[in-house]
Parts: sequence; structure tokens; C-alpha cells
Amino acid sequence: MPSTISVTSKLPDISVSIFAVMTRLANEHGAINLSQGFPDFDCDPTLVDAVARAMRDGHNQYAPMPGVLALREAIAAKVEACYGAAFDPQTEVQITCGATAGLYATLTAFVQPGDEVLLFEPCYDSYVPVIRLSGGIPVFSSLRYPDYRVDWDEVRRAISNKTRAILVNTPHNPTGIAWTADDMRRLIEIVDGTDILLIGDEVYEHVIFDGRRHESLLRYPELRDRACVISSFGKTFHTTGWKVGYCVAPAPLLAEVQRVHQFMTFTVHTPSQIAFAAFVRRDLFASELARFYQQKRDLFLQLIEGSRFQPLACEGTYFQLLDYSSIARDADREMAMRLLTQHGVASIPCSAFLYQDTGGPVLRFCFAKRDETLRAAGERLRRV
Repeated sequence: MPSTISVTSKLPDISVSIFAVMTRLANEHGAINLSQGFPDFDCDPTLVDAVARAMRDGHNQYAPMPGVLALREAIAAKVEACYGAAFDPQTEVQITCGATAGLYATLTAFVQPGDEVLLFEPCYDSYVPVIRLSGGIPVFSSLRYPDYRVDWDEVRRAISNKTRAILVNTPHNPTGIAWTADDMRRLIEIVDGTDILLIGDEVYEHVIFDGRRHESLLRYPELRDRACVISSFGKTFHTTGWKVGYCVAPAPLLAEVQRVHQFMTFTVHTPSQIAFAAFVRRDLFASELARFYQQKRDLFLQLIEGSRFQPLACEGTYFQLLDYSSIARDADREMAMRLLTQHGVASIPCSAFLYQDTGGPVLRFCFAKRDETLRAAGERLRRV
């Protein structure tokens, strides 16, 4: 119904997320949805059983604000096993309502009006609005088509005395590129002697391919004492709808994150935390996940052989960029809509992740799908 109330928007140029839009259109047109990043297959049924058992056992009230201690202990054990970094589960691990809430709490805690935050674009769509809501200024370094590698000279030029934080996302959404040990060494050189905070979005930490090692900020002593690293069980356990993530940081930094977190969600679904605690302990390295998704990636690439789409390098995540320059000269949003409405496959135009760079003729496809879904999509893409 109409309203006569005057409203001044804090985000007047931000509309509904492209992910929600493309999923809605996919449903309306009966398209195969390779746009939004969620699996169309079930998680481990024993994980569901563990949540149900926790409910039956009476774990149905508020968890402690930092999270269930058993889960924080499991995360600390995982971080030490994977990255050789010892964090106190009592004071240096916070459970969050998904990685998005973890990023929101972290950025809100540290970004003051006028602070600059360096981002690598294309970048996940939640970063910029959160920075702006805190009065911060997003500053961009471009990962350029077609290889999307960091231009460290450009990064140096982007740093100023107003730079409060650098947000590092690796493996990177949407490009699928993973930072290397050399990238981390270059980052160490840049932040040395500064008061710059590092925020790590590492939700795809276990989804990395071809024998690569995930270069977490937590691996490097020169970085981890100034880093807040956020990850997510949704990506690791195929449970994106449960919205359980976490933040790991030195105690003085995490205390500031918790000041904000307590007034957002305060706590996170207790039975899920109980279940995840046991599952994290069972396999600290999530050792089968990379192989599982590499098979998905390789199957998708095999299925589009013979099409006019050209795949770009995918080193991690469960997203594949496809270059459509041999098909059309359309802008990527136009191409994405054409692909959805005329050919029945939903993707994400990469311009949705861009702010100053012009990008390239590429669309992002999610291959976290059942093999039959990928086969059906591949058949349609080969006909484009």
C-alpha cells in the first residue's frame, strides 16, 4: 500500500541483490539456476541427524554470545592444524550468523567516517554497502580480465594515510583465482610498519584445486596479528541455508567485533553449532571437499566442450567464469538475460561485482550442482 512518510535512504543507489533477481527470474522462466552460489544437493544426512539429536537433547535455548565453546574449540584446533596458528577459543573465536554477518560486524567495528578500505574488484556485493553505512570510503584495485591477478604496483598507489583496512578474498569470488605465497609476501611488504588492518574473506578456504595450498592470512605471523579472518560452514558442509560462520582474530581485535556482533544477532542457532562441533573435529582439513568440487569443475568444463564459451582459469571456489566474446558483443547483463530467457540457463553478469573497472565479456556460473543439473546446463550452453 502507498505511504506518505518521507524516507531518506542510506543506500539510495543500491537495489535488490543481483543474486535474488536472477534466482527469481530463473524460477519464473523455468531456467537451470547456475547463478546464485548454493548447492542443489543435500548435505550429509548424519549432519542433519546431529542437529535433530541436539534439539531432542534440549539444546534449544540461547548459546553463549561468542558461540558454543565446543565449536570454538574445534575451530581453534582446525586453524592450528591447517595453518599453524594458535588461537584461544575463549577469546579469539566468534561464531557468526554466516560469513556475511561476520563481515558486517568486522567492518562496522573498525571503519570510522572517512576511513578508506582497499578492495579488489570484482568484489562480493556486500562489501561496499557495509563500508558506506559506516561512513567509510571504498578504494579499488582492479583484478583485470582475463587473468585477474593482483597488480601490486596499483595496490601501493592506492594506499594512503587514510587506509584503515585491506579486504582480502581468496579463493576469490567471482573470478575463482587463488592468491599465491608470493602475493602474501607482497602484502607483508605493503603493510609492514603501518596500522592497516587485514580482513580475510576465506569462505572457500577448502575449495581449492589442482594441488594448490590455500594461502590464508593466518599462515603468516606478519599478517595474522593484524587480521580478522571470516569463514563459513555453509560452503564447507553444503549448508548455506543454516547461516553459521565464524571469525578468528587476536583477542584485542575480536573484542571489538564482539561489541558489534552482540547487538546484531547476539547468538547463532544452538543445535547447528552443537552438530558442527563434532563434524569439524571429525576432519579438521575437510580433506575430501577440494576433490569433490574439482570433479564438479572438471565435469562442467567437459560438458561445455564444443560450445562457443571459453572458460577462464578456475583455481578455487565453486564458480566458473565463461568468456562469451565468440558469441556476442552484448554487455554482460544483456547477455545474462538473453541466456536465461532464450536458452534457459541463469548466470551472474560480472559487472554486478564491479565499481570502476569495465570488466570483460564474462558470466559467472555456479557448478555446485548435481551432475544431472550440470549435464542439462551443458547441453543448453552447447546450443548457444
